[in-house]
Amino acid sequence: MRPLIITAAITGAETTKSMNPALPVTPKEQAIAARECLEAGAAVIHLHVRDEQQSPSQSLDHFRASIEAIRKECGPEPIIQISTGGAVGVPMEERIRPIVELKPEMASLNVASMNFGDDVFLNNPVEVKKLAKHMKELGVIPEVEVYDAGHVEIAKKLFKEGYLKKPIHYQFVLGVQGGMSGEERNLNFLVDSIDPDDTWAIAGVGRWQKPLSKMAVERGGFVRVGFEDNVYFEKGVLAKSNAEFVERVSQMAKEYGRPVASCEEARHLIKSVTRKP
Repeated sequence: MRPLIITAAITGAETTKSMNPALPVTPKEQAIAARECLEAGAAVIHLHVRDEQQSPSQSLDHFRASIEAIRKECGPEPIIQISTGGAVGVPMEERIRPIVELKPEMASLNVASMNFGDDVFLNNPVEVKKLAKHMKELGVIPEVEVYDAGHVEIAKKLFKEGYLKKPIHYQFVLGVQGGMSGEERNLNFLVDSIDPDDTWAIAGVGRWQKPLSKMAVERGGFVRVGFEDNVYFEKGVLAKSNAEFVERVSQMAKEYGRPVASCEEARHLIKSVTRKP
């Protein structure tokens, strides 16, 4: 099977230090966490940032500080994937600004509004197209976040309308209250729904993280783990670090005889240079 790309979602927007004291929130903490994940086998760092009060932020200054700290600690190797989701309630203009100003190598793309826990995550279709257009023009590789089955159909429509390029890279985020659960039948349906030349990864939320990671390793998909999606390493046992999750997935890959992708292999696998119009 193709090498396994492991993404580390080291901070997220909703997780707090009260949930797990090991959560990295400052640029220095994020840089150390990124290096530990890189050493454990991660190739992509999915990045949310926080302000001085540890609240979610889409500030350019906060993104710059964290990216510079990660580059200083890790060098140019890891792919830094900026989140454009921000936190629930952040206006789209604030979510777009880091893409336009910082031109990251890769970024998340949320394509639909949905219930998200007890909140509503708004992604107006016109604004989604505006964000996708910026990403295409700037050469930023989009990762389409899929929480429900219809999100795949929206991504296909965006491709037909010229807002996305092929191959599309999907992230199936399963287990969010308001989206699809992490049951195996849901993963099967989503994988069967995308085109054969597209790529996919899985992010299992909470208790779904470990079983879905194993399924992705077995089936040739990629994996995202980290404190954004889960703070427990085992039931009732808090994880000590993001790297602990990455190490577990790396071990799964070893057991299945599947190589873990280096950062450069990951760049090739997601077609970061040779994407087709």
